[in-house]
Amino acid sequence: MSIVCKDLVKIYKTGKVEVVALRGLYLTVEEGEIRAIVGPSGSGKTTLLNIIGGVDRPSAGKVIVDGTDLTTLTDAQLVEYRRKRVGFVFQFFNLVPNLTAMENVELPMAIAGVPRSQRHKRAMELLALVGLEDRAHHKPDELSGGEQQRVAIAAALANDPPIILADEPTGELDTKTSRQVAQLFTQLNKELGKTIIIVTHDLAIATIAHKISRIEDGTIVSTVTPAELEAVGYPAGEKLEERIRRLEERRAAIEEEMKKLEADYKAGKIASDDFVKRYAELKSALERVEEEIKRYTLA
Repeated sequence: MSIVCKDLVKIYKTGKVEVVALRGLYLTVEEGEIRAIVGPSGSGKTTLLNIIGGVDRPSAGKVIVDGTDLTTLTDAQLVEYRRKRVGFVFQFFNLVPNLTAMENVELPMAIAGVPRSQRHKRAMELLALVGLEDRAHHKPDELSGGEQQRVAIAAALANDPPIILADEPTGELDTKTSRQVAQLFTQLNKELGKTIIIVTHDLAIATIAHKISRIEDGTIVSTVTPAELEAVGYPAGEKLEERIRRLEERRAAIEEEMKKLEADYKAGKIASDDFVKRYAELKSALERVEEEIKRYTLA
């Protein structure tokens, strides 16, 4: 199911204050594609996802999904669109805490009016798909973060939507679990043909996409393939994770040395001139490392 955004504008108004979230944005995602959306905080990534998902309406422009312009739909039609055509996956899982994994997956089907017997069968099939059939009767607080996110993905698939929209789906997960979730998105795309749009700051997740689009100040400024990223010096997969791990270790070592330097200076173990010179060197080194980490995490 193809998605085309044409000259999208979104303006939020609070009293006399206007905030422009999207500024004439163009985006085309082909049917069966995984597209990663990256960019700094506040650049319009989540706003774009909400408009494509029919949660919000643009101030101007068009959103054409499988030939239908969402801006022409009534509120009731948008509800139906969200219910049947879109599955949402969020950073914070959005599971109902007092329901089991199976009941959370059944919930979207219950809202859509699917009979109980069909809901139960479908929920178990989806939990098996995400590798959690043996955790079907556990509640969210009895599951790990990665397991909760897999339940959330199963729930997003409940009504078999052709489009999956994921907003920072690995933001609360560790590196290993993030990789597992990324592999699951790849599986859903290859085996079920889902069109998937993922908003992320995690380059390791972004590089599973067919294309990566970057938003700045409410508009798409570039679109590249993972291969093109690697060609200009961005590693991918495990190479990326190792690079980031080493940078984070370097950052921690510099911060620890700065703390020790301050303690030695306060204890009179180091002269003022030596302290100022070395502290400036460490601060400069820390800034370079943080800039490198920022580069690899697409912030």
